[in-house]
Amino acid sequence: MPRSQRNDNFIDKTFTVMADIILKVLPTNSRSKTAFAYYRDGMSAQADGEYAEALENYEEALELEDDPNDRSYILYNVGLIHASNGDHEKALDYYHQSLDLNPRMPQALNNVAVIYHYLGTQAEEAKEKEQAEQLFDRAADYWKRAIQMAPNNYIEAQNWLKTTGRSTMDVYF
Repeated sequence: MPRSQRNDNFIDKTFTVMADIILKVLPTNSRSKTAFAYYRDGMSAQADGEYAEALENYEEALELEDDPNDRSYILYNVGLIHASNGDHEKALDYYHQSLDLNPRMPQALNNVAVIYHYLGTQAEEAKEKEQAEQLFDRAADYWKRAIQMAPNNYIEAQNWLKTTGRSTMDVYF
């Protein structure tokens, strides 16, 4: 049974009803509607922590989805799952694929920066100062791009950029 047919709570039921209405009224082909249904079920499974099921749904959605913007969000969510499972290399790969299709996705830019910052911290703890600095610089580059797109977000990143001297900009917007 598809996940969308076994909703347990009011929010899931409401989301499913709204998504079904949108699917019915959107002037799109059957393939795109099916891709969206898989994406919706993937998001639901991901929200429940059912990552294997979510990945299966996202893979099906990617097989069917042709729209680059829609594909970017699917790839982004796959990246989220890999990041939450600690597989940073895979997460980075999916975030970069997402950004290749949709470079105006500040949340993906932020997540890439977070991973590079984490890896920089790990390198710093391992006394690999040069590698740590390179990773921190990469994090800074991604955070600057994210902040330029969403200047009211990522306040901690803005503070980190200023306190580490990686940015002299006082206002991003």
